[in-house]
Amino acid sequence: MREKFVQLVTEMIEKRIFLEEAAGEFEKKFIQSALKKTGGNQTKAAEVLGLHRNTLSRKISQHKLNGQH
Repeated sequence: MREKFVQLVTEMIEKRIFLEEAAGEFEKKFIQSALKKTGGNQTKAAEVLGLHRNTLSRKISQHKLNGQH
């Protein structure tokens, strides 16, 4: 997994994808995966992610996910 991650980071740098954009996309996908795993249950997804429920709710709004999975 580490090799894949390093390769992905290298590709992103070569394609001039900036850190802020990359971090935002990573966070969005991470949240989407947790919501899918928990059937859209935000309380359980927050636990899976190690976040407070209110923080997850804010991030869902920030990424315009609307609690979708």
